[in-house]
Amino acid sequence: MARTVQKHTRVYVDGYDLSGYSRSVGPLELTHDEADMTTFTDTVKGYLRNFAQANVGTLNAVLDDTATSGPHAVMQGSNGSKRTVLVALGMGAAPAAGDPTFAGQFTQKRYQPEEAGGAVVLSAEFSGWASDAASLLYGQPWGALVHASGAETGANTGTGFDNPTGGATAKGGYMVYQVVAGNGTATISIDDSANNSAFTALSGATTGSINCAVVQHGMVALGVTATVRRYLRWQIALGTATSVTFVLSFHRAY
Repeated sequence: MARTVQKHTRVYVDGYDLSGYSRSVGPLELTHDEADMTTFTDTVKGYLRNFAQANVGTLNAVLDDTATSGPHAVMQGSNGSKRTVLVALGMGAAPAAGDPTFAGQFTQKRYQPEEAGGAVVLSAEFSGWASDAASLLYGQPWGALVHASGAETGANTGTGFDNPTGGATAKGGYMVYQVVAGNGTATISIDDSANNSAFTALSGATTGSINCAVVQHGMVALGVTATVRRYLRWQIALGTATSVTFVLSFHRAY
């Protein structure tokens, strides 16, 4: 069994890498309401899972007021707003393709600077899925990292990573992307394959052409009956850009 520690966690919010400021994040929760199904003749109470609720919890970070990119600039003044959040959990090292992610679009509930042991820090609390989040189709925030943060300068011709349960799935899913740097337009997407050799574009799993010279972020949901083959890899088609730094995850429905 792989084991890991908190230092291998990375946090991205709305296209900004806040990992170097973050002190903790969570709890990363997926819970379900319980519907009471107990009848008159049952001897014990019975329940069925009802609506799912996911939440990224609270992000605690060092207070830094660097213009535009510091966590104070990114998080302040956004209470009640939808935020695209991606938390990548590296398994014993910095996050890599296939490692777990918790990602989606969540509503920021509260932002508060505070003192902690002589340091000034910030606390950003989330209240759950944003009301129009594409992930509401699925209710499952856990997924896999398709591309760890890094710069790409051309198309991907390499292999991908395996579905941990093996085989294809036929219940769709969604991707989450965070573009943290770039110098022009590009299209980021996901390829799938049955054999980790012959890859084709996963239908619908694309950002379309976006301007990567400014931070970009978002979610793209597939249809709930879409087939996703066993292996996944990242893909990029450069437009005017020559280099794009991004993070990408996919959340397969089972």
